[in-house]
Order: sequence, then structure tokens, then C-alpha cells
Amino acid sequence: MSTYSLQNDQCRVRINAHGAELASFQRLDLDNLEYIWQADPAQWARHAPLLFPIVGRLPDDTFLYKGQPYKLPQHGFARDQEFVVIKQDETSLTFQLMATPASRAIFPFEFELRVRYELRGTSLSVGWHVRNPAAAPHELLFSIGAHPAFRCPLLPGEAFEDYYFEFDHSVALQRQLLQDGLRTGKFAPVPLITTCTQLPLTDELFADDALVFSEYDFTRITLRSQKSARAVRVRFDGFPYLGLWSKSAQAGFVCIEPWQGVASPAGAPGELADKEGIMTLAPSQAFDATYTIEAL
Repeated sequence: MSTYSLQNDQCRVRINAHGAELASFQRLDLDNLEYIWQADPAQWARHAPLLFPIVGRLPDDTFLYKGQPYKLPQHGFARDQEFVVIKQDETSLTFQLMATPASRAIFPFEFELRVRYELRGTSLSVGWHVRNPAAAPHELLFSIGAHPAFRCPLLPGEAFEDYYFEFDHSVALQRQLLQDGLRTGKFAPVPLITTCTQLPLTDELFADDALVFSEYDFTRITLRSQKSARAVRVRFDGFPYLGLWSKSAQAGFVCIEPWQGVASPAGAPGELADKEGIMTLAPSQAFDATYTIEAL
């Protein structure tokens, strides 16, 4: 597996060409403290997979395009593909993935997907560029999302339950309920504390799968500890969906997931064009989005 690095006086990051996946984010000035989950296969064998060309699950892992059925696994296939590096300098890396005969068999579209990592100080920005390279009249239908997993706890002597999500202002959260990874159409309130600015981590919080939000008014969330100053902040402006997930309190990680797309509702497979969160690009059109991880 090819791995590439970016480094400055404070931080070092490593990104795998396989999946263009962030595999490590260390604070060199804090005894090489690692912020990214190290993909223990006994719990969850990924670090920060890229979700493309869908986010979430499809009914029967199937979608229709102009009436023709196609099979796609949960979160799509990009996370399991080998990207190529097309640009590298002291502060940034850009990876690219293009459509292949194998991808067209399960996703009948041309696409150009670029992922750009840029390290500045203690912040890492992750930028996506999706372009439709096809000739007219062929459209590109897709969604894209992030799934970074952060070590939790970050320090020895701490526990999962010592951590909480912090919001910049008081919020009222309603989660979309899931069953077998599909949206049920039902919502439930999420219990908050400290004038509705903190969401404590508990084992019960993720007992019914991920917390999925489609209506919220904040653009950053911070994972903090009650016992230390170490934290990680994720910034995401212009993302219509957000997921929060952990396998369990014993797993040792928690995910903060800005999404440009969402899982399908329960029921029969439907046309991809009708799926909530699907974007459409005409030939030569492109879509760009960026989120940022800050190691505090």
C-alpha cells in the first residue's frame, strides 16, 4: 500500500493512496499524539473512508437508473479503490480517481474525483472536486461524504465517557432514525446538557446506529475531554447532512461525518435521480466542497 506524508513543525499526516484515506494525524509537538483511529480490525478496520458515489445504504444495495438495476455497497466503492497522486508539494497532496470498466458495470457514469489534502499549522483541509467529463447529453449523479474516525479516548487514563461533543451555541437536535442502515422517516430528540451546547458520549448514544442530522445550524463540532485540554475540531460549511457514530464505548473511536448525501429510506429500490441528497452534474460541470480537521 502506497502511503504519502505531509509534515510541518507541529504536525505530520499520512494518507494512503488506497481510498485516498487519511491514516494518521499526529501532533509532533505533543509527543507525537495520534488523533486518527488506527483501524484495529477487531473493532473497525478503517481510518477515514471517503464515501462516493453514494452516502449510506440503498435498499437491497440496489438503485435504478432509467429503470435498469445496479448494485452498490453501502457508501459506494471509492474507499476501496487505488487513487493516483497527480500533484504534490510541501503542504498539499492531490489524489485522483477516474471511472473504469469495472466501475461502469455497477455505476453507469463517467466521473473524475479529486481529493486534496492541505496541512497548515495544526489544521488539515480536505477538499473534494467532482467533475463530469462525459460528452453531452450524459449526466453524472452522485453523493459524497466523509467518515473520519478519531481516537477516543486520546490520552491514557481517560475513558470514552469522559468525552463530549461541543457546539458553539445552544442547539436543538433531532436525529433521523435508522433501521438496517436505512432511514425510517421517523425522528427523535437528542439529549443535550450545559445550556444545550454539549452532547456527552455514552454507550447508549449509538445503540440505535449513527446519529444522522439533516437540519442543524452549526458549521463546526469539537470532540472534547473533561479531563484534558486535548481535543479535535471538525469544520464543515455548506454540508446539508452530518453523521456521528461509534461502534461502542469499548471500540476506542468516534466518527464525525460531514455528508453531501444521505442513506435511502426503507422500501423498494428507486431511481437514483430521486434519491435524497443526490447531485446532478451536466457534462463538464464540477462540484467542490471542503471540510477541515484541527488537532487541538
